[in-house]
Amino acid sequence: MRQIRALRDCSFSDGASNMAVDCAILEAVAGGDQPPTLRLYGWAPFCLSLGYGQRIGDVDHDALAKRGWDLLRRPTGGKAILHGDELTYSLSLPPNHPLAGEDVVESYRRISAGLLRALECLGLSAVAQHQGEGARQGQAGPVCFEMPSHYEISFGGRKLIGSAQLRRKGAVLQHGALPLTGDVARICDALRFDSVEERAERKAKVRERAVTLAQAAGKTLSWPVAAAAIEAGFARAFGLELAREALSPAETARADELKSERFGNPAWTNKR
Repeated sequence: MRQIRALRDCSFSDGASNMAVDCAILEAVAGGDQPPTLRLYGWAPFCLSLGYGQRIGDVDHDALAKRGWDLLRRPTGGKAILHGDELTYSLSLPPNHPLAGEDVVESYRRISAGLLRALECLGLSAVAQHQGEGARQGQAGPVCFEMPSHYEISFGGRKLIGSAQLRRKGAVLQHGALPLTGDVARICDALRFDSVEERAERKAKVRERAVTLAQAAGKTLSWPVAAAAIEAGFARAFGLELAREALSPAETARADELKSERFGNPAWTNKR
């Protein structure tokens, strides 16, 4: 049975720390210093994350400050996500790992099997549908959960898990968000729109396009319950043995560097 390191961060962290830890793990896995790693974590306070290439002009900075929400730029692509009432997973894989696939789309397809099995553990029958480039390019909004993605996980025709991927020297970092509860359209309060009417229209579209785990399940499921399901889903889907460990001292030190140099640095966040 193949083994994977499992990190469950039950004490939630700020956004810059979360992204720094993900990238520190990826570097360690890519260098062969650590095994493939599945990390589960949460966010405190709420944080608006922009995709790597997204314009900083999409952000309503006054609205963010008023609500006490953080802001960061992810290392992965895609559009804005409001992280808060959610469970986030990250999967770091070395080059040539079976789940990495031969390309990004194939990797999404393979990893989606673990996410689908996790939702089955929670009593939900979701689907992973491939989105062609035409469908993806036809959307221009600033909100990730309004946009189609490769093998996105949906329930009842609405996106339930949004994921993004980064490849560096052949190694793969895929992370994604599972909204647990709350209003998926709150993100629009932190983004700029030309009018109040446009913001209201966008909120309606996001609610039509996305769903939370509580809405899908018909009841509220806690973060620990969802985390256990994700771990079980990956273990069962891929025949993995989960080895529960902590970050190494080297990963912790590297995460501190990345937070200072990159994810907690306004110059990085405002670069586009």
